[in-house]
Amino acid sequence: MAATSTTVSNTENLMKYMKLDQKGSVLAEYIWIDGSNGVRTKTKTLSKPVKDYKELPEWNFDGSSTGQAASEDSDVCIRPCAIFPDPFRGGDNILVMTETWDPDGTPNKYNYRHECERLMEANAKHVPWFGLEQEYTILDADGWPYGWPKGGFPAPQGPYYCGVGTGKVFCRDIVEAHYKACLYAGLQISGINAEVMPSQWEFQIGPCEGIALGDHLWVARYLLYRVAEEFGAKITIEPKPIKGDWNGTGLHTNVSTAEMRKEKGMKAIEDACKKLGERHEEHILVYGEGNAERMTGEHETASIDKFSYGVADRGASIRIPRQCAQEGKGYLEDRRPASNACPYRITGIVMETIFGGMEGTDFSKAEK
Repeated sequence: MAATSTTVSNTENLMKYMKLDQKGSVLAEYIWIDGSNGVRTKTKTLSKPVKDYKELPEWNFDGSSTGQAASEDSDVCIRPCAIFPDPFRGGDNILVMTETWDPDGTPNKYNYRHECERLMEANAKHVPWFGLEQEYTILDADGWPYGWPKGGFPAPQGPYYCGVGTGKVFCRDIVEAHYKACLYAGLQISGINAEVMPSQWEFQIGPCEGIALGDHLWVARYLLYRVAEEFGAKITIEPKPIKGDWNGTGLHTNVSTAEMRKEKGMKAIEDACKKLGERHEEHILVYGEGNAERMTGEHETASIDKFSYGVADRGASIRIPRQCAQEGKGYLEDRRPASNACPYRITGIVMETIFGGMEGTDFSKAEK
């Protein structure tokens, strides 16, 4: 007599319904950033497909439940600003990146995108390109890194970075699923790799011009959380998830402008490095929470209280790639941002520092 299976495939059950005809309706998943730098979403039914975010209506949510408004005046508006194909629902269904606005018509306190976009538009002649390297760690249901001995530690770091094989990498299925989801959504994802600490991975978004980088990275984060949800895993972008002799997680930020990409662009790169150094403390304030635990001067980081830049130096605040130094042009890599930093704040303050701010924008404060 065959044994009775006790395994139930929830995915198989779900797919029966995902294939049902939507009768011409379209599902739009509105995505926004909450008061604790997290992702929130809600779904709206549309009567027909849309091709441009400007066709979409504004919506609202209860800001008192997301840390973005007081309970006595809790409505916060969400305004669409970009759309992407939905890899989970397929068809004409879409993901909608939004900005948060207060009822009086001003940007919500945690709406960093609005100021960032203004700076990008004001400096469009410099054609700023950005590429961000998002590191993250995959945890099991108990909050411990996947594949690690329960309550214990694996062998020391060394074989895990860009590793291949059982015992060297964990949860490749989640990483590959996320990669495909990003490509389906039309995100500018340029690669993935296993990182130095086991169960730590990285994906790269970019190069993107201007405000698009922040939109693409936030949607990529949303997709990562959703994919991990399907596999029963947790994602953390905490900069130092495991204390001790383990690498932290960062959000290395590659920056290139038209001036840097021209012949003899090295001067523009070095000038930018000097300007970034002059505002080091202000940048650190908006480069992520808990970054001091990561930026110790060890594990391929600079000390958080010192600024430095150099060619091919992964222990410097700013690294100029060896190839760029040889060619005399290209880009710089700001290695200071923590993995949990907001890309709008990073790219915004970089533009502000290199090219100057403008009235009504200030990215140098830890909180608005």
